[in-house]
Amino acid sequence: MAKFKKKRRIITSSDPVYNNLIVAKLINHVMRRGKKTVARKIVYNAFDIIKTKTQKEPLEVFQGALKNATPLLEVKPKRVGGATYQVPKEVTADRGLTLAFRWIIKAAKSKKGKPMREKLAEELIMAFKNEGSAVKKKEDTHRMAEANRAFAHFSW
Repeated sequence: MAKFKKKRRIITSSDPVYNNLIVAKLINHVMRRGKKTVARKIVYNAFDIIKTKTQKEPLEVFQGALKNATPLLEVKPKRVGGATYQVPKEVTADRGLTLAFRWIIKAAKSKKGKPMREKLAEELIMAFKNEGSAVKKKEDTHRMAEANRAFAHFSW
């Protein structure tokens, strides 16, 4: 029984405003039901809000937020002789970026009573300051990996 690797799709076109591939990936993560123009509006308006609130370049805040929310370690369940161990593993750059996007967007969606652009801007600013739900999730993941360091020898 052979395992097939999923073919990775690589984004080649960057976003039109900031000319940045990572911003294009964020837009794709925010997008629902193929409505890319709506996702672009949300992300660009969030960047405008970031610019007015922090008086800094929104791309700089965005990249700092990603850096603070990207995990270095995670745990993967590994079954060894009838027992399942949580084995800590290093996170690849692509997976780390995907997890950071997922956590930031999920944290923004979980807030209520404001438009998505404001919630996303707030979450990015909080992640930039090393606080907020996405950074807490990263710290929890690191804590879990640290607690299960004894099972690291199972990672083969």
